[in-house]
Amino acid sequence: MRVGIIGGGAAGLAAAYELTKQGHYAEVFEAAPFLGGQASTFEVGGGQLERGYHHLFVSDTAMTELIHELGLGDQLAWLESKVGFYHSGRIWDFATPMDLLRFKPLTLLQRLRLGLWTFALQKTRNWQKFEGVTAQDWLTRHLGAETYRTIWEPMLRGKFGEYYDQISMTWLWGKIYLRVASREKGLQKERLGYPMGSFGEVFDRLGERIVQQGGAVHISARVNRVAVDDDGAATGLEVQLAGQDAEVREYDAVIATTPSYVFTRLVSDLPPDYLDKLVNVRYLAAVLIILTLDRPLSPKYWLNIADRSLPFVGLIEHTNMIDPALYGGRHIVYLTNYTARESDLYQKNDAELLEDFIPHLQKINPEFDRSWIREYYHHKVDGAQPIIGVNYSQRIPDHRTPIRNLYLANTTQIYPEDRGTNYSVRMGRQVAEMVVRDGVGG
Repeated sequence: MRVGIIGGGAAGLAAAYELTKQGHYAEVFEAAPFLGGQASTFEVGGGQLERGYHHLFVSDTAMTELIHELGLGDQLAWLESKVGFYHSGRIWDFATPMDLLRFKPLTLLQRLRLGLWTFALQKTRNWQKFEGVTAQDWLTRHLGAETYRTIWEPMLRGKFGEYYDQISMTWLWGKIYLRVASREKGLQKERLGYPMGSFGEVFDRLGERIVQQGGAVHISARVNRVAVDDDGAATGLEVQLAGQDAEVREYDAVIATTPSYVFTRLVSDLPPDYLDKLVNVRYLAAVLIILTLDRPLSPKYWLNIADRSLPFVGLIEHTNMIDPALYGGRHIVYLTNYTARESDLYQKNDAELLEDFIPHLQKINPEFDRSWIREYYHHKVDGAQPIIGVNYSQRIPDHRTPIRNLYLANTTQIYPEDRGTNYSVRMGRQVAEMVVRDGVGG
């Protein structure tokens, strides 16, 4: 079979890898000048750093197995994570049950209640029972309004903005259930995985392997449309490689890994019921400022910000888990937000965001001074976070679109887990298998 693939992120590359591994021809077209999508990298201090922070949980077996298949298993390190929670003007340890018991902003009874219900969620496998209720309603009813306002509401507001009170409890269940799976058996502390050559090395190696297996990978390659014949079957792609005129290339099947709002621009005449599932999905963008400092900012790798007076929801100090020597001794801090593309935050440039953020860094570390900053970088990722509302499973578009031989694989279809590199790899390989089975059956 000949398969055209739109997108050179985790899902598209994983699909192409699986197809070429089975002897089929796969051709990947990526609009950006690099591979990896949301896990792509850029150079900092002589090393490669992700544009958006990335790590693996122990439960992320699809990505872990792929890294080993590519011969990069010796690069994958499993390291202890240091998690904190910023509230009431201070950083609280927030990684173990004992940390929870020491969290004084809640009463002892509230802490015990939170611990018991968190344990119950960790042991619950039936995510469907949470589909019809919002996280706000479930948490308020089971934990109490004060615990919800202290712990969860600031986090949901930071993650989902104006949609915070519409998020399904299934989404939060997934965060709690799967995160605990990242703790090795018998251990209280979380361990996270990171390929020491960066995720960029993984995706570059994946692209090389696709080519070695007989496929093709193009960067800076634009796809203008999906060609569909009069019988309602996808027949190819109109593509434009860098410096070349547009041309139509024929394929037996097409896999699109674009966000849904991009997919609708590439394909005409989708049936209304399928189109509704695509146009009604809402996304937030990720906005990040990355600082390189001459010293550490905090003692934590992952710091959740539960104070909405701070203009960022997360502070991830990459070099509190990864050796700064990989980046020329620089200490790397991500300041992250999720926002609508129409928001003022999204529209601001790097210098404006930096000026907004700097005064608040002294709340994290009173000794911080802007002279610590060596460089800063600004990245925006559109379509970073789908809004997961109640009964979300009923609104997920099928991978097999109504147009024959055309398949969709994007983050809106990852459920009940949250979107992530691991699940994109799993989905890409699964859709590739689907294409092969359909081709054989046809």
